[in-house]
Amino acid sequence: MGSEVSSRTFTRDDRQRYREKMQRSLDALATMLAEDTFSFPRRQMGLEIELNLVDDAMRPAMANSEVLEKIDDPSYTLELGQQNLEINVPPRELAGGEMLGLEEELRTSLDSADSKAHDVGANLAMIGVLPTLRERHFDRKWLSDSPRYALLNDTIFAARGEEMVLQMEGPAMPGRGPEKLLSYAESILPEAACTSVQLHLQVEPTNFASHWNAAQCLAGVQVAIAANSAFLLGKALWHETRIPLFQQATDTRPDELKNQGVRPRVWFGERWITSIFDLFEENVRYFPSLLPETDDEDPLETLEAGGAPRLSELRLHNGTIWRWNRPVYDVVDGVPHLRVENRVLPAGPTVLDTMANAAFFYGTQRALTAQERPLWTQMSFQAAEENLYTGARHGMNAQLYWPGIGWIPPDELVLRRLLPMAHEGLRDCGVSDEARERYLGVIEQRCLARRTGSSWQRETVALLEERGMAREAALTGMLKRYMELMHGGEPVHTWHVG
Repeated sequence: MGSEVSSRTFTRDDRQRYREKMQRSLDALATMLAEDTFSFPRRQMGLEIELNLVDDAMRPAMANSEVLEKIDDPSYTLELGQQNLEINVPPRELAGGEMLGLEEELRTSLDSADSKAHDVGANLAMIGVLPTLRERHFDRKWLSDSPRYALLNDTIFAARGEEMVLQMEGPAMPGRGPEKLLSYAESILPEAACTSVQLHLQVEPTNFASHWNAAQCLAGVQVAIAANSAFLLGKALWHETRIPLFQQATDTRPDELKNQGVRPRVWFGERWITSIFDLFEENVRYFPSLLPETDDEDPLETLEAGGAPRLSELRLHNGTIWRWNRPVYDVVDGVPHLRVENRVLPAGPTVLDTMANAAFFYGTQRALTAQERPLWTQMSFQAAEENLYTGARHGMNAQLYWPGIGWIPPDELVLRRLLPMAHEGLRDCGVSDEARERYLGVIEQRCLARRTGSSWQRETVALLEERGMAREAALTGMLKRYMELMHGGEPVHTWHVG
């Protein structure tokens, strides 16, 4: 959710000052790009995983502050809802066997954190949407104790002027009709139901556009083969329900503004880009500020003095526009760099699945950027966007568009075309053969089995209902079994139903 802000009411002068500072920040960024002042010593990856907390009855455990105190590890932070935590993995090189080391570190860290959470009656769950959440858990009182979250909630509702509407319909469960959700919320806590994995990759400024465009091309495939968000408020909805839920839960637009074509703050975008500047410039041009807090830095003066400007306002604003592939400007030890933050993936089901999803993304993205004729010159931006929503809705049953092939199921597209590219891309990145084969082998077997976390959830709930359970009991039983398998650590394609 980004940096912290003060707890106060913003004035008209604050908003005007903020707008002026963002324009100066854009000017500074343009100068830095023109003069190539960014660091790129080696290709580095980073990872964030959002987590849910549940009690022993599989209900949400509103205890993140207590759990965070027990964990006592700076890698863990609060997230929006009191049932959420996030682990931030320090950046590291992509090359060599670093991914294997990261997998082991994640397992150890999450097991330790889970054990400490037990002291306050909580358990860590990696899942895209917690299926036992109910409307009562979206009450404003369950926001995490942070001025930023309260301010964000209030400014979004002030901009919208009315309650949030959650409305979606998913593909039918086996032997059933489709289920529909229509619900209302008076806080942004439905956003807290969306727990994701965010993949970061540091890139050269001159190559940022190709990496971002490639990530946009891959978004639909990613969600289709990694879907893990099957249920919301008791309903079987999209395979990756997190995608429409996140957009609806942070929508500042009443219907009239939607009808005028005002852009949503959860946004795929609308065009291929030629520079990271395009994205930051769109942020400033299209979106009013939600948290207009300024600092005392003049970014142009800092740049002229030979320093790296913080661009605090531009970064804060960027954190309130939730692109599925987000541009990141950051400064570490006084040195600026750029990253692509890939945000389409759900959390879970296991650490191994998470690492496999990361390896597939990094490898395929790398291969796409190296093609002589870029894929995005052969594909409309609207086709890439449609792929995202189709993949999220239908999972492995989607039909995706791919240049040179036409319409194709995601598993077949991965096996025939993208998996060889992922192997090639990881080799080009210097990833060890052991790591490459381990993680891409998981993707291959998942596609052969056509099993995702979402399909397993849907099939398990259907089976429990056939055995006479009501929906709520079936969801609880499914989640309990999910947690056992998650801790077992075997990838989701090996999970049996029944």
